[in-house]
Amino acid sequence: MAYGQTGLYIDLPDEVPITIIEPEFVGGYLDEPAEIIAALRKPVGTKPLQDLVKPDDQVAIVFSDLTRPMPNERVLPPLLHELEIAGISEDNIVLINALGTHRPQTDEELKTMLGEEIINRYTILQHNAWDNNNLVFVTYNHAGRPVYINRAYMEANIRILTGFIEPHLFAGFSGGPKAVLPGIADIESILDNHGVQMLSSPKAALAITEGNPVWEEIFAVAKSTNPSFLLNIALNRDRQIIGVFAGALLQAFNAGVDLVKQTAMQPVPNLYDIVITSNSGYPLDLNFYQTIKGEAAAYKILKPGGHILIVAECWEGIPANSAYQSLLWEAISPKELLDRICTPGFRRHDQWVAQIHAQILQNAKVHLFSSGLTTAEKKRAMVIPCESIEATVTNLLVANPTARIAVLPEGPQTVPFVSMDGC
Repeated sequence: MAYGQTGLYIDLPDEVPITIIEPEFVGGYLDEPAEIIAALRKPVGTKPLQDLVKPDDQVAIVFSDLTRPMPNERVLPPLLHELEIAGISEDNIVLINALGTHRPQTDEELKTMLGEEIINRYTILQHNAWDNNNLVFVTYNHAGRPVYINRAYMEANIRILTGFIEPHLFAGFSGGPKAVLPGIADIESILDNHGVQMLSSPKAALAITEGNPVWEEIFAVAKSTNPSFLLNIALNRDRQIIGVFAGALLQAFNAGVDLVKQTAMQPVPNLYDIVITSNSGYPLDLNFYQTIKGEAAAYKILKPGGHILIVAECWEGIPANSAYQSLLWEAISPKELLDRICTPGFRRHDQWVAQIHAQILQNAKVHLFSSGLTTAEKKRAMVIPCESIEATVTNLLVANPTARIAVLPEGPQTVPFVSMDGC
């Protein structure tokens, strides 16, 4: 199973039928820089990057934060090289960490994410969704409220979005316009986009963009900022690049989504009594907040009342002292948590993750194997502490000897679904 940086081996009984569900494996590029440069020079829907820029342009590049397995240290150098060839001075380039509502990265984390050369040569900014002084008005959202976007991004005349396309539990897919909203947007716009009614739509789900109110607003806001260029990638389980998508925002993003759908979406004939999943390992399983993604993937193929067993290292805890922890700690049951979030006028940071967690717990029992959380913390998070996947499976099979079991080794990198034709 994908777990932390080392993985986790589990040993299940040979006599029990088990369905392994994982993305179709595609081998990575042998020469990643060459593939990235080729995409930058032959983009979709727009001119090559070198033809779009002039030496005196001010360039802003938005990059993914630590919670995404985006190999910035491998993707950004070819991009910066192309800008250098076009005559753009490093003093005219700013790189913006698209944190959304996540915590800023430490200096060491940034060095690991970007590489020392980029850290030493370029201006790096970490977006702050609460800093009104560094936000500017761009448009209005579905609620009629103003949307504010990072000032440095909007003041640049060349705006480049980068990212990693993967399934997303309520926005359909990451990458593309998500670099803007929530990546570099203001907190109120993020709260509106991730609100109760938006997430209650059946289309606000894994692998759905068309008709998904969350994604459609994300795209509308990103489009209103007039991004100049998109550079997105797709990865395999070994974090190797299997696709590079460059060009106009929607065309490049859709090209990437087409590839990810082909690899990630996996049909199954029936629902399962037990689904064992991961949260895709490091860096996605850094905390319990992110673990909801693994839960959501497993829940798609779980029988009502079934069991989800999730392995997630959570080396950063819930995290401690976060808004998400406060929401969990304040409720004594999933129903109380969900009722509170759905109360008219309720508006809290991280409520979207709490909402989905509570909804899943209405119809599933979630067991968590994690070295980063104590037994008490797991119970307060409303999950069942699990010290051994093998022992838990054994106990569940005693209660239900004919239980159907599925395993998602790569967690939310897989989008399992029940096929109407029974596969």
